Amino acid sequence: MMNIDIITVLPALLESPFAHSIMQRAQTKGLVNIRVHNLRDYSKDKHKNVDDYQYGGGAGMVMSIEPFANCIEHLQKEITYDEIIYLTPDGETLKQQTANELSLKGNLLLLCGHYKGIDQRIRELYVTKEISIGDYVLSGGELAAAVLVDSIVRIIPGVLSDESSALSDSFQDDLLSPPVYTRPADFRGHKVPDILLSGNTPEVEKWRFEQALAHTKARRPDLLS
Repeated sequence: MMNIDIITVLPALLESPFAHSIMQRAQTKGLVNIRVHNLRDYSKDKHKNVDDYQYGGGAGMVMSIEPFANCIEHLQKEITYDEIIYLTPDGETLKQQTANELSLKGNLLLLCGHYKGIDQRIRELYVTKEISIGDYVLSGGELAAAVLVDSIVRIIPGVLSDESSALSDSFQDDLLSPPVYTRPADFRGHKVPDILLSGNTPEVEKWRFEQALAHTKARRPDLLS
């Protein structure tokens, strides 16, 4: 079983993403254990504050080192983490290969930032990997953490009812997926390509590869380099 722990100041934001569909089934099957920890529970401040003004001045608050250190070290007493991941806009951009690699790990700890960011010493002392889900800024790391977890968990063997489905997703082989169709075969004169109705599996696979290649050349030629 994979264990994924997430540290956040807004645990309620992560309730829904993991309580439905594939994420719910993965937990029900016992393939992954997702736990969300409230950072404020590890603050020694009487008001449970987890942020402070930044040294040197400037706009925006900074998440304090002590609550994170307390929480991380508490969790490390029971689990040895393969990766401690900080979700941040200046991290490496999340790609399918990253999700593939992380899906093979046993224990992951995710840190969700807020405000102006987290004290740099947290990154230096505890974080082993930093990931961004794109070149933009969110209000916090929770949505990014949900995206990362979804991308990892869905490819764990046994999570999807048809495991081959994940292997044919976009980016798995550096190609975008080919077009897909379902019934009816003719919708208002718009027909499914004849090859897909032929029953000739080798020719269907050849067509799909050619379509994927053309689709990738048109939309993401950088993937072919």
